[in-house]
Amino acid sequence: MNKIKSERVGLDSNKLKSMDLFFKDKYLNTGKLAGIQTLISRKGKIVHFNSIGKSDVEKSKNIKSDTIFRIYSMTKPITSVALMQLHEQGLFQLADPVGKFLPEFKNSKVFLQGSFPNFLTTPAKRDMTVRDLLSHTSGLTYGFHYQTNIDHAYRKVWAGSKEEESDFNMPPMDLKTFSETIAKIPLEFSPGDRWNYSVSTDICGRLIEVLSGLSLQEYFKKYIFKPLEMIDTDFYVPANKLSRFAACYERTPKTYLKLNDSSDKSSSYSKMPLFQSGGGGLVSTSSDYHNFCFMLLNGGKFKNNRILSRKTIELMTLNHLPENKDMISFGSEGSFSEVRYKGVGFGLGFGVNIDVPETQNSGSIGSFNWGGAASTFFWIDPKEDLICIMMTQLMPSGYYPIRVQMQSMVYGSFID
Repeated sequence: MNKIKSERVGLDSNKLKSMDLFFKDKYLNTGKLAGIQTLISRKGKIVHFNSIGKSDVEKSKNIKSDTIFRIYSMTKPITSVALMQLHEQGLFQLADPVGKFLPEFKNSKVFLQGSFPNFLTTPAKRDMTVRDLLSHTSGLTYGFHYQTNIDHAYRKVWAGSKEEESDFNMPPMDLKTFSETIAKIPLEFSPGDRWNYSVSTDICGRLIEVLSGLSLQEYFKKYIFKPLEMIDTDFYVPANKLSRFAACYERTPKTYLKLNDSSDKSSSYSKMPLFQSGGGGLVSTSSDYHNFCFMLLNGGKFKNNRILSRKTIELMTLNHLPENKDMISFGSEGSFSEVRYKGVGFGLGFGVNIDVPETQNSGSIGSFNWGGAASTFFWIDPKEDLICIMMTQLMPSGYYPIRVQMQSMVYGSFID
């Protein structure tokens, strides 16, 4: 897509420039972020695509339009789309028990008390379904929640020889072994009882492998990346692209920008991982991810390639939490998520706006979104024909309110 003047689609270009200056003044000049990239398109036209600051402070590399970022949990919507392609082929139904395809999840047990590896459990009230996985109501969890004995058990099995030092590193096992290992740990709660951010989407990745007969990477390349022209999106960065890879930083009590992962061959992303994480393993560019978002906004079609049907996307972007509840009222209070909970429900792979006043920000009912652990973020507003993407590399996500600040400034630029 060619960039056009934003006024042609109802956005004030001066206000969008002011957004860049705001981020530069408040975050880059103060050393809180190394750099940031923002992309905005409306009515099918890119109107703002700007990069400021460094992709690697130590190597003095500037962020460029083709810089490659770790998108972590922004992988989840891609995996969810891939799985729903198989749903369109009739290979499963949302109500199917996960154990129908992954026998390790038959007869799941729910935690009562105890600590790893000795647990007292009770049978789950019902089977975990594929919809539970897609909507994070499965009873699974993440080790980095640091709240329960089940979280602790995940850290034990996830980290391998590194023990508990690898919350966001990929576990030293393939998806089949990972699924079988996680299934041996009790569930936090019976499926459908609560919303809890979890490894559910990694199990979706394993489902894709079983249903398609392909590895997750092979499936992504054939049915997602190639038709969407996502030329720089993968589970690793090949040697000939490392010069475009960004370093990742973390905020600590003493340091604004502590190097978390380098941008060179010493990075864990410089080689293909054993664990192909559908929940958080991909790297991508703003342009690649925009192609994915444009397909979603365009009813499942990108150029001449149909990825999903319009009706499937409509299904995915409805709130699937019972009684139209938001995440906070359905059990997520106190746990980690990539977006704010209030006013946001959850669909099949996305957070979905269901109550704009409760979000306490501008927006639209039905807009959908998600983010990644290194503070990346996207949202799609079908009502306003709007796509917005933010790329940076700072962990933990949510340390600074840059996502909601971008939202308020973008919606504040509307002139139509």
